[in-house]
Amino acid sequence: MDSVEHILKSLNNFVKKKICRSDQPSIILILKALNSEETMIVKQFEVGSFSVFCYLIGDEETKEGLFIDPSDHADELLKEAKKNGLNEIKYIVNTHCHVDHIMGNAEMKRKTGAKIVIHEGDAPYLTRTPPDLLMMFSATPSPPADVLVKDGDLIRVGNVVLKVLHTPGHSPGGMSLYVDGMVFTGDTLFVGSVGRTDFPGSSWDVMEASIRKKLYTLPGDTIVFPGHNYGSSPTSTIQYERRHNPFVRG
Repeated sequence: MDSVEHILKSLNNFVKKKICRSDQPSIILILKALNSEETMIVKQFEVGSFSVFCYLIGDEETKEGLFIDPSDHADELLKEAKKNGLNEIKYIVNTHCHVDHIMGNAEMKRKTGAKIVIHEGDAPYLTRTPPDLLMMFSATPSPPADVLVKDGDLIRVGNVVLKVLHTPGHSPGGMSLYVDGMVFTGDTLFVGSVGRTDFPGSSWDVMEASIRKKLYTLPGDTIVFPGHNYGSSPTSTIQYERRHNPFVRG
């Protein structure tokens, strides 16, 4: 069962829905907790021209939500939030400081007033994207962070609580976010691959240690939600990556 079948089985407590439209970000996966009394919404979007995955996480009860790496298509993302009854976007959470993940911060903050959250290790670089990269990506510079977090900190929207896992290597302050059997891994761990380590501040040894010590130690059925749509499927599991990821085997 080391296949898409295994991944889908690990989602047996959730509803899965696929929508693809050419005039808005691709909504690859919609998850809504059915077990117990949870009212968490999780939606995965592919946005922009660089296969970035953005995530909307919200609490149906309190109508609060956040976006992880909303790098493009702010209006469409906000329409989806409204469609799901989320009236307040509290946070813009960046998994790391690279331009392809932060280039939508300014617009999303302007439209929502949400606070920008990033790990303290990447905070100094958030507003220092080189001009040539901004031009290359047709990107708008990010405002500075409003909230700095570190390993073990909690980010709350309503009754939904995400735990910060510091997973450096791709960048000094790269982080993953864990909540209820799901982990959002940014550019640390992809489906069948891992993040690059040829950037300033990157380190293969550090990233390998992050994957082995912070991610591969999670329960095997933990669903992996990566930062880019680079793999054969939009999600994976920790068990599958431990067994099959050719870059870091568990």
